[in-house]
Amino acid sequence: MLNEEVRKIMTIDPVVVTPDTKISEVSEIMTAKRVQQIPVVENGKLIGLATSYDLWKKTIQDREDSRPIKDIMTTNIIKIAPKDKVGTAAELFMDKRFKTLPVVNLDNTLKGVVTAFDVIKHVMTREYQPEKTLYPEVFS
Repeated sequence: MLNEEVRKIMTIDPVVVTPDTKISEVSEIMTAKRVQQIPVVENGKLIGLATSYDLWKKTIQDREDSRPIKDIMTTNIIKIAPKDKVGTAAELFMDKRFKTLPVVNLDNTLKGVVTAFDVIKHVMTREYQPEKTLYPEVFS
C-alpha cells in the first residue's frame, strides 16, 4: 500500500492559478474550494505554490489585495514524481509538516497534487474495515 505509486492516489486535475492571478482571487478560490494550497503554473509548468499561510502572513492588513499572487507565492517547493511511492509522500508530510505535494514530471509539468488526506484515505481504505462507517462520504 505505501509502495504503490503516487499517481494512483493523486488528484489529476487540481485547482491551479497563474502567477498574475490577484491575491484576493486566490483567497476566494481557496475559500470556495476549501483548499489550503494551490499550485501556481505558467504554460503548464509549476512555478510556485500559493498557501493559506502565505496569504495570512503577507496580506493580514489588506483583505482586498490586488497584487498578483507571484508577489507572495512560495517558490522553494518540495515536489514528487508520479512514480514515487505513497510512502515517500507520507514521509515528506511527516518530516516537512506541509499538507500538499505537487506531482510533476521530469520537465516540471504539473501532473496533479497529492495531499496528506489522500495518503490517510488510501491507507485507511486498505487497512481498516469498520462494521459501520460513521462518515461514508469520506470513503466514497
